[in-house]
Formats: sequence, C-alpha cells, structure tokens
Amino acid sequence: MVEMNALFQTRASLIVRTIILIIFSIALMVADHRWHHLDTFRLTLSNLIYPLKYIINIPAELLQEVDQSLTSHEQLVKENQQLKLDQLLYQARLQKMDTLNLENQRLRKLLGTPKKISERVLIAEIFSVDQDPYKRLISINKDQNDGAYVGQAIIDANGIMGQIIHVEAHASTVMLISDSNHAVPIQINRTGLRGTVFGTGDSSKLSLRFIPHNAKIKIGDVVSSSGLGGRFPPNYPVGVISQIKRPAGETFADIEIIPSAKLEQSREVLMLWHNAPSDTYGLKDTN
Repeated sequence: MVEMNALFQTRASLIVRTIILIIFSIALMVADHRWHHLDTFRLTLSNLIYPLKYIINIPAELLQEVDQSLTSHEQLVKENQQLKLDQLLYQARLQKMDTLNLENQRLRKLLGTPKKISERVLIAEIFSVDQDPYKRLISINKDQNDGAYVGQAIIDANGIMGQIIHVEAHASTVMLISDSNHAVPIQINRTGLRGTVFGTGDSSKLSLRFIPHNAKIKIGDVVSSSGLGGRFPPNYPVGVISQIKRPAGETFADIEIIPSAKLEQSREVLMLWHNAPSDTYGLKDTN
C-alpha cells in the first residue's frame, strides 16, 4: 500500500512539473514575441553552438564536394571522348575531301583528252583487277548497253591502256598492253620507224621487238600507235624507250619501253569508238 502511494505521488509530481514547464515555456515565448527579451540569449547561444554546427556539417560538405568532383570528372571524360570522336570524324572527312579533290583533278585531266581526239569517247571506271600474276586484266563498269564491244581501245589521260576482250552483262574485261599476250602496232615519232610493242607481264615495262641493230633509235624516243591492223587508232602515246641492248650475234635489238599510261594507278579510263561494229554507232552518246 505504501508503495502504491509513493508511485502515485511520483506520477503526480511529474505531471505537475510538466505542467509548470509548459506554462513557463509559453510565458517565455509570449515574452520573447512581445518584448524580445531573449534575443541576446539566443545570439549568445547561437555563437556557442556555431562551431559545433560547423563541425557537424563538415562531412556533408566533403561528400557534396566529392560528388561534384566525381560528376565533373565523369563529364570531362565524356566530353573528351566526344571530342576525340569528333576529331576522328573530321579527319575522315578531310581524307575523303582530299581523295575527292584528287579524283576531280584526274577527271578534269581525262575530260580534257577528248578535245585532242576525233573519235567518240565514253568515260568508264575501273572497279576490279585480276589477281592472276600472269595476266594483266581489269574490269570496267560499262557493258554492251553502253556500246562496249570486243576489240574496243581503252586509254587513260596519258596513253593507250589496252583493249576490251570480253563484254559481260554489267561489265567489260580489258586486257592491258602490259599483258604478255598483248601487242600494239607502233611507230617511233622521231623517225617514223614502225614496229610492234609487246607486253612483258610487268606493268612497268614493255618490249619493242623486231627492230634491227642498225635502226635509228635512241633512249627517250616517244612511241605511238601506228593505226595498222585497225584495232587502235593512230597517234596515241604508247610509251618511251628506256633501254636499248644490241646482243652480239642477234638480228634484232632488245628494247624496253616505259608505258605512257598509268597502268597500275588510273581509276578512270576512256573508251574509244574506232572501227567499231556498225550496230554500235546507233547508240546514244552518253558522254
């Protein structure tokens, strides 16, 4: 019984104290609101607490700075990657522009060639090269619908390249003058001496055969097509004499010629209509 009374008294005491504290708090708030008596106390307390608040905020500020630093680093990495990609793209475009510029120069030079000739011509593009090391064959993107025919002469801006040997559905095969099975009737411009230039299988040199030792030829003589045989029109450059050998006991000289045409470099060629079959003349000139 004594214990219950003590417990009751303790609870009553706590309630009374709570009520007193509430009343005191209300009184302080009213007094502070009307007369601002606690401003000095609040300022003093704030100054005392500020270092503690500063210390407490340090970890949060550090985390915020680290987060901003990581975000900035990630953004810089992305921007750097994008700049590298843009640089690579611009470099590729510049390379393409350089290639197109060179191609335009070749085409302008090639387009200037018809002014010097009287035959009908058509520009064609080389799109493949035969990989057989014993043959010198290329394919061009013109066919019978374009008027291509077997035996048609093919030139580039520098000279004779070869002739068409096969016409397919969407392309034509050209044998270059450097092919070992190819021959071109020629004449030497300086003297008018006629002969035949044969392919050697090497695109860097041709062979002028059946020229006697005492023939009036010299290194540097320009060799052109003679027009004999009707396959190639006359007066087109074939090459320049680069070497003359006169082996003892042989009837003919051994003569090497550097081709005028860029056999391994040209990408565009001209098809010539010279002694073409009659049915090709009715086609529309697409040049």
